[in-house]
Amino acid sequence: MQLDAVLASLEEDYPPELAEQWDAVGLVCGDPAAQVRRVLFAVDPVQAVADEALATGVDLLVTHHPLYLRGTSSIAATTPKGRLVHALVRGGCALYAAHTNADSAAPGVSDALAALFDLRETLPLQPHAPGSRTGLGRVGDLPVPLRLGELVERAAAVLPRTAWGVRAAGDPALVVRRLAVCGGAGDALLEAAAASGAQAFLTSDLRHHAAAEAPQGLALLDAAHWATEWPWLPVAAARLAERTGLPTGVSTLVTDPFHLSSRSPRA
Repeated sequence: MQLDAVLASLEEDYPPELAEQWDAVGLVCGDPAAQVRRVLFAVDPVQAVADEALATGVDLLVTHHPLYLRGTSSIAATTPKGRLVHALVRGGCALYAAHTNADSAAPGVSDALAALFDLRETLPLQPHAPGSRTGLGRVGDLPVPLRLGELVERAAAVLPRTAWGVRAAGDPALVVRRLAVCGGAGDALLEAAAASGAQAFLTSDLRHHAAAEAPQGLALLDAAHWATEWPWLPVAAARLAERTGLPTGVSTLVTDPFHLSSRSPRA
Protein backbone atom coordinates (compact mmCIF):
# COMPACT_ATOMS: atom_id res chain seq x y z
CA MET A 1 0.00 0.00 0.00
CA GLN A 2 1.28 3.49 -0.78
CA LEU A 3 2.40 5.58 2.16
CA ASP A 4 -0.11 8.34 1.44
CA ALA A 5 -2.97 5.80 1.63
CA VAL A 6 -1.68 4.44 4.94
CA LEU A 7 -1.45 7.95 6.36
CA ALA A 8 -4.97 8.72 5.16
CA SER A 9 -6.18 5.70 7.13
CA LEU A 10 -4.27 6.80 10.22
CA GLU A 11 -5.72 10.28 9.97
CA GLU A 12 -9.26 8.92 9.88
CA ASP A 13 -8.65 7.73 13.44
CA TYR A 14 -6.42 10.63 14.49
CA PRO A 15 -7.48 13.73 12.53
CA PRO A 16 -4.68 16.32 12.42
CA GLU A 17 -7.21 19.08 13.14
CA LEU A 18 -7.60 17.67 16.67
CA ALA A 19 -3.97 18.57 17.44
CA GLU A 20 -3.19 21.48 19.74
CA GLN A 21 -2.02 24.64 17.95
CA TRP A 22 1.51 24.36 19.34
CA ASP A 23 1.93 20.76 18.20
CA ALA A 24 3.81 19.32 15.21
CA VAL A 25 2.02 16.24 13.88
CA GLY A 26 2.17 14.49 10.54
CA LEU A 27 4.80 13.14 8.18
CA VAL A 28 8.36 13.97 9.26
CA CYS A 29 10.21 12.16 6.50
CA GLY A 30 9.27 9.75 3.73
CA ASP A 31 7.97 9.70 0.16
CA PRO A 32 4.14 9.61 0.00
CA ALA A 33 4.42 7.48 -3.14
CA ALA A 34 6.64 4.85 -1.47
CA GLN A 35 5.27 1.38 -0.75
CA VAL A 36 4.60 0.34 2.85
CA ARG A 37 4.75 -3.32 3.79
CA ARG A 38 5.22 -3.19 7.59
CA VAL A 39 4.50 -0.58 10.26
CA LEU A 40 5.96 -0.14 13.75
CA PHE A 41 4.41 1.96 16.53
CA ALA A 42 6.44 3.53 19.36
CA VAL A 43 6.17 6.38 21.84
CA ASP A 44 9.47 8.14 21.17
CA PRO A 45 11.38 8.84 17.94
CA VAL A 46 14.79 8.01 19.40
CA GLN A 47 17.75 6.26 17.80
CA ALA A 48 17.13 2.92 19.53
CA VAL A 49 13.59 2.81 18.11
CA ALA A 50 14.79 3.83 14.65
CA ASP A 51 17.42 1.08 14.81
CA GLU A 52 14.70 -1.42 15.76
CA ALA A 53 12.54 -0.31 12.83
CA LEU A 54 15.40 -0.59 10.34
CA ALA A 55 16.58 -3.94 11.71
CA THR A 56 13.10 -5.43 11.30
CA GLY A 57 12.48 -4.11 7.80
CA VAL A 58 9.80 -1.61 8.73
CA ASP A 59 8.72 0.89 6.06
CA LEU A 60 6.80 3.24 8.37
CA LEU A 61 7.54 4.20 11.95
CA VAL A 62 4.61 5.85 13.73
CA THR A 63 5.54 7.59 16.98
CA HIS A 64 3.40 9.42 19.48
CA HIS A 65 5.95 12.15 20.16
CA PRO A 66 7.10 14.42 17.32
CA LEU A 67 10.78 14.50 16.42
CA TYR A 68 10.89 18.27 15.89
CA LEU A 69 8.27 19.68 18.24
CA ARG A 70 9.82 23.16 18.18
CA GLY A 71 10.84 23.14 14.53
CA THR A 72 14.32 23.18 13.05
CA SER A 73 16.32 24.88 10.33
CA SER A 74 18.56 21.87 9.66
CA ILE A 75 18.45 18.09 9.53
CA ALA A 76 22.24 17.77 9.20
CA ALA A 77 23.65 14.52 10.53
CA THR A 78 25.79 16.50 12.97
CA THR A 79 22.96 16.31 15.56
CA PRO A 80 21.25 13.25 17.08
CA LYS A 81 17.90 14.10 15.45
CA GLY A 82 19.54 14.80 12.12
CA ARG A 83 21.37 11.46 12.25
CA LEU A 84 18.06 9.72 12.99
CA VAL A 85 16.42 11.31 9.95
CA HIS A 86 19.36 10.37 7.72
CA ALA A 87 19.31 6.77 8.99
CA LEU A 88 15.58 6.42 8.32
CA VAL A 89 15.82 7.96 4.84
CA ARG A 90 18.78 5.73 3.91
CA GLY A 91 16.86 2.71 5.19
CA GLY A 92 13.67 3.60 3.31
CA CYS A 93 11.63 4.04 6.48
CA ALA A 94 9.16 6.92 6.82
CA LEU A 95 8.46 8.65 10.15
CA TYR A 96 5.03 9.95 11.15
CA ALA A 97 3.91 11.54 14.42
CA ALA A 98 0.41 11.36 15.93
CA HIS A 99 0.63 13.41 19.14
CA THR A 100 -2.11 15.57 20.64
CA ASN A 101 -4.46 14.56 17.82
CA ALA A 102 -4.14 11.00 19.17
CA ASP A 103 -4.58 12.36 22.71
CA SER A 104 -7.90 13.97 21.81
CA ALA A 105 -9.23 11.36 19.38
CA ALA A 106 -11.99 8.97 20.42
CA PRO A 107 -10.71 6.39 21.00
CA GLY A 108 -7.30 7.84 21.75
CA VAL A 109 -4.41 7.74 24.20
CA SER A 110 -6.44 8.38 27.35
CA ASP A 111 -9.10 5.86 26.30
CA ALA A 112 -6.41 3.17 26.24
CA LEU A 113 -5.28 4.29 29.69
CA ALA A 114 -8.86 4.25 30.99
CA ALA A 115 -9.35 0.74 29.62
CA LEU A 116 -6.58 -0.57 31.89
CA PHE A 117 -8.87 0.26 34.82
CA ASP A 118 -12.06 -0.85 33.05
CA LEU A 119 -13.57 2.60 33.53
CA ARG A 120 -17.27 2.80 32.69
CA GLU A 121 -19.14 5.46 30.72
CA THR A 122 -16.03 7.54 30.09
CA LEU A 123 -16.14 11.19 29.06
CA PRO A 124 -13.42 13.69 28.06
CA LEU A 125 -12.09 15.85 30.87
CA GLN A 126 -11.69 18.73 28.44
CA PRO A 127 -14.04 18.13 25.48
CA HIS A 128 -13.50 19.97 22.22
CA ALA A 129 -17.14 21.06 22.33
CA PRO A 130 -20.07 20.48 24.68
CA GLY A 131 -21.17 16.87 24.36
CA SER A 132 -18.19 15.91 22.18
CA ARG A 133 -16.51 12.53 22.65
CA THR A 134 -13.19 14.03 21.56
CA GLY A 135 -10.95 16.03 23.85
CA LEU A 136 -8.17 15.68 26.40
CA GLY A 137 -8.24 13.21 29.29
CA ARG A 138 -10.97 10.82 30.31
CA VAL A 139 -13.06 10.22 33.44
CA GLY A 140 -15.22 7.27 34.33
CA ASP A 141 -16.45 5.02 37.11
CA LEU A 142 -14.44 2.10 38.43
CA PRO A 143 -16.31 -1.23 38.24
CA VAL A 144 -15.54 -1.74 41.95
CA PRO A 145 -14.54 1.07 44.34
CA LEU A 146 -10.92 0.90 45.49
CA ARG A 147 -9.07 2.56 48.30
CA LEU A 148 -6.33 4.86 47.07
CA GLY A 149 -3.63 2.50 48.32
CA GLU A 150 -5.22 -0.34 46.34
CA LEU A 151 -5.55 1.86 43.27
CA VAL A 152 -1.85 2.67 43.38
CA GLU A 153 -1.03 -1.04 43.46
CA ARG A 154 -3.45 -1.66 40.58
CA ALA A 155 -1.82 1.12 38.55
CA ALA A 156 1.64 -0.31 39.17
CA ALA A 157 0.40 -3.73 38.02
CA VAL A 158 -1.33 -2.67 34.79
CA LEU A 159 1.05 0.03 33.55
CA PRO A 160 4.33 -0.86 31.82
CA ARG A 161 7.05 -1.16 34.44
CA THR A 162 9.49 1.73 34.77
CA ALA A 163 12.03 2.89 37.35
CA TRP A 164 9.66 5.77 38.08
CA GLY A 165 6.91 3.45 39.27
CA VAL A 166 3.71 5.07 40.54
CA ARG A 167 3.66 7.66 43.32
CA ALA A 168 0.57 9.15 44.91
CA ALA A 169 -0.67 12.03 47.03
CA GLY A 170 -3.70 11.56 49.25
CA ASP A 171 -5.10 9.46 52.06
CA PRO A 172 -4.39 5.77 51.35
CA ALA A 173 -7.78 4.91 52.83
CA LEU A 174 -9.68 7.28 50.51
CA VAL A 175 -12.36 5.36 48.61
CA VAL A 176 -12.11 6.01 44.88
CA ARG A 177 -15.25 5.36 42.86
CA ARG A 178 -14.61 7.70 39.95
CA LEU A 179 -11.19 8.02 38.34
CA ALA A 180 -9.85 10.65 35.93
CA VAL A 181 -6.89 9.83 33.69
CA CYS A 182 -4.71 11.65 31.19
CA GLY A 183 -1.92 10.03 29.21
CA GLY A 184 1.22 12.15 29.31
CA ALA A 185 1.57 15.45 31.16
CA GLY A 186 -1.84 16.31 32.60
CA ASP A 187 -1.37 18.92 35.30
CA ALA A 188 -3.27 21.46 33.19
CA LEU A 189 -6.35 19.28 33.78
CA LEU A 190 -6.28 19.24 37.58
CA GLU A 191 -9.27 21.57 37.92
CA ALA A 192 -11.19 19.67 35.26
CA ALA A 193 -10.48 16.39 37.06
CA ALA A 194 -11.82 17.79 40.31
CA ALA A 195 -14.91 19.22 38.58
CA SER A 196 -15.63 15.84 36.97
CA GLY A 197 -16.52 14.31 40.33
CA ALA A 198 -13.44 12.06 40.36
CA GLN A 199 -11.86 11.23 43.69
CA ALA A 200 -8.47 10.56 42.04
CA PHE A 201 -6.54 11.64 38.94
CA LEU A 202 -3.87 9.53 37.25
CA THR A 203 -1.42 11.27 34.91
CA SER A 204 2.30 12.04 34.64
CA ASP A 205 4.86 14.82 35.02
CA LEU A 206 3.10 16.39 38.01
CA ARG A 207 5.15 19.32 39.32
CA HIS A 208 5.66 19.98 43.01
CA HIS A 209 3.63 23.17 43.27
CA ALA A 210 0.85 21.98 41.00
CA ALA A 211 0.45 18.86 43.12
CA ALA A 212 0.71 20.76 46.39
CA GLU A 213 -1.99 23.19 45.27
CA ALA A 214 -4.29 20.57 43.71
CA PRO A 215 -8.02 20.95 44.40
CA GLN A 216 -8.91 19.77 47.89
CA GLY A 217 -10.14 16.19 48.05
CA LEU A 218 -8.56 15.11 44.74
CA ALA A 219 -5.98 12.35 45.18
CA LEU A 220 -3.16 12.25 42.64
CA LEU A 221 -1.34 9.35 41.02
CA ASP A 222 1.80 10.21 39.07
CA ALA A 223 3.33 7.62 36.73
CA ALA A 224 6.09 7.81 34.12
CA HIS A 225 5.14 9.80 31.01
CA TRP A 226 6.13 6.95 28.69
CA ALA A 227 4.17 4.40 30.71
CA THR A 228 0.89 6.34 30.53
CA GLU A 229 1.10 6.65 26.74
CA TRP A 230 2.47 3.22 25.76
CA PRO A 231 -0.92 1.41 26.24
CA TRP A 232 -2.25 3.32 23.23
CA LEU A 233 0.27 1.70 20.88
CA PRO A 234 -1.29 -1.80 20.65
CA VAL A 235 -4.72 -0.24 20.12
CA ALA A 236 -3.49 2.03 17.34
CA ALA A 237 -1.51 -0.79 15.72
CA ALA A 238 -4.53 -3.11 15.75
CA ARG A 239 -6.82 -0.44 14.28
CA LEU A 240 -4.41 0.27 11.41
CA ALA A 241 -3.94 -3.43 10.71
CA GLU A 242 -7.71 -3.89 10.57
CA ARG A 243 -8.16 -0.93 8.24
CA THR A 244 -5.31 -1.69 5.85
CA GLY A 245 -4.43 -5.36 6.23
CA LEU A 246 -0.80 -4.41 6.82
CA PRO A 247 1.31 -6.20 9.42
CA THR A 248 1.84 -3.84 12.36
CA GLY A 249 4.03 -4.12 15.43
CA VAL A 250 4.63 -2.32 18.70
CA SER A 251 8.03 -1.44 20.12
CA THR A 252 8.49 -2.72 23.65
CA LEU A 253 11.71 -0.77 24.17
CA VAL A 254 11.41 1.26 27.38
CA THR A 255 12.36 4.74 26.18
CA ASP A 256 11.45 6.54 29.38
CA PRO A 257 14.58 8.65 30.00
CA PHE A 258 14.60 7.83 33.73
CA HIS A 259 15.86 4.26 34.02
CA LEU A 260 17.38 4.15 37.50
CA SER A 261 15.97 4.81 40.95
CA SER A 262 16.85 3.94 44.53
CA ARG A 263 14.06 1.35 44.37
CA SER A 264 15.40 -0.30 41.20
CA PRO A 265 16.42 -3.96 41.59
CA ARG A 266 20.15 -4.47 41.96
CA ALA A 267 21.89 -6.22 39.11
